[in-house]
Amino acid sequence: MPLDMIMKLPHALGLSLAFGLGGLPVAAQDAGQISSVDQLQQQLQQLRQQFEETQRQQSAQIEALQRQIEALQAKPTVQAPAPSLPPTAPPLPAQPESPPSVALPEAAARTWTPSQPIPVVRSGQDYLNLSFKMLATAGLSTSTEVGEEIELGHHDPAGRGFTLQSAEIALDGAVDPYFRGFGNICMSVDPDGETHVDLGEVYLLTMALPANLQVKAGLFLAEFGRQNQQHAYQWDFVDQPIILDRLLGPHSLRDPGARLSWLVPTPFYTELMLGVFNGQGHSAFSFRSHDYDGTHGRTSLERELHGLGDLLYVPRLASSFDLSDTQTLVAGASGGFGPNNSGADADSQIYGLDLYWKWKPVSAEHGFPFLAWQTEGLYRRYDAGADPERDLPSEALKDWGFYSQIMWGFKRRWVAGLRGEWADGNAGAWDASDRFRGERIRFSPNLTYYPTAFSKIRLQYNLDDGDRFGTEHSVWLQGEFLLGTHGAHKF
Repeated sequence: MPLDMIMKLPHALGLSLAFGLGGLPVAAQDAGQISSVDQLQQQLQQLRQQFEETQRQQSAQIEALQRQIEALQAKPTVQAPAPSLPPTAPPLPAQPESPPSVALPEAAARTWTPSQPIPVVRSGQDYLNLSFKMLATAGLSTSTEVGEEIELGHHDPAGRGFTLQSAEIALDGAVDPYFRGFGNICMSVDPDGETHVDLGEVYLLTMALPANLQVKAGLFLAEFGRQNQQHAYQWDFVDQPIILDRLLGPHSLRDPGARLSWLVPTPFYTELMLGVFNGQGHSAFSFRSHDYDGTHGRTSLERELHGLGDLLYVPRLASSFDLSDTQTLVAGASGGFGPNNSGADADSQIYGLDLYWKWKPVSAEHGFPFLAWQTEGLYRRYDAGADPERDLPSEALKDWGFYSQIMWGFKRRWVAGLRGEWADGNAGAWDASDRFRGERIRFSPNLTYYPTAFSKIRLQYNLDDGDRFGTEHSVWLQGEFLLGTHGAHKF
């Protein structure tokens, strides 16, 4: 291919993306105004994510082509192989056909960039995105028992000094036109220097079911509220909210199971989900868990899985509304219902409401400036069984609380945040020995700087006040880096 044609390829790629995206509403208008509005509203959430991913892939392709041109110009006397496009982006949900396999020339292989997917070619249909993420903190606190009193989450700072919060290897890709796979392995180091390796998530996602249905199956974070679905590197703050630690557990609500979702045909985006899980283990904290005094002082029973009544059910309803050209509101309601290990007939119920509002001007550059507000409120009823050996009666333990945070992207790469939290519950027989109960308040301002999309530096101050420990002050400095692919964040 002549060199001048190669140099025109980046412009052609940009025009192709613009015409491909711009043609969607035109084609919909031809099908009728009413039908167009319904279809576009139903696909709004997916299109946002697809557009961000496509932009990233196109930028990577353009950069690879430019580097090919530089390599060819640097060696004019050597006959270079005919250049070809770098690996294409993964197929979008609305386009189930797999991309063709394209071999990279030697020049392109030498100039691979971290934002490109790593192709694993077998039959012309397989590819793999591979990334490695590291998240760590350093800080000081007036508390001498940071990990036992004020920072109770598994990925929270574990104590004074340095904490490796998470080191994660993530893999994802298209299995075929019908399924997509994802998996990640998480590593952390405790204050005693012991390394812990954990299979975070591994699941299969359908891509071509009819009637706007989708199935997710494997080991994954339950879609309860907003933050429980996020990994630690996606959090807006250094630590997990208090009420999530208390009700969903230090490891978040995560278990083997399956989830069915339905994109409801409404004028605005609405999705209805139902997750069904085993409901046992250290990541099913309020249910059949043996960890962290999860039975509130009772002897933990071995409640086996005998039927449908022993499973954990997590329903969720989420809707998105465009308030204006610059404002979007997302509202959700979630629940968790299943047995717990404190008694033969004991069970737990958790209810949650969440809101997310974001303002971003039409003239925003690289996503800045913006203003985002997020809040979640949770309530739990834990039916604790009687334990004669420990002289504990049967009782209904109730806990409630919320967090509310606002993030202000006031300048490109700079985000300021403020979070307020409160949690409380009724008195219980085991209250004095249960670090996850009692009234507690926390305020957390922070400032985050993103040198690029592959790193961040965050400074955060926490003012904690609780029944168990009084008032404590902490300052944390957090750093993160990412190697490999950088997927689009969920809105």
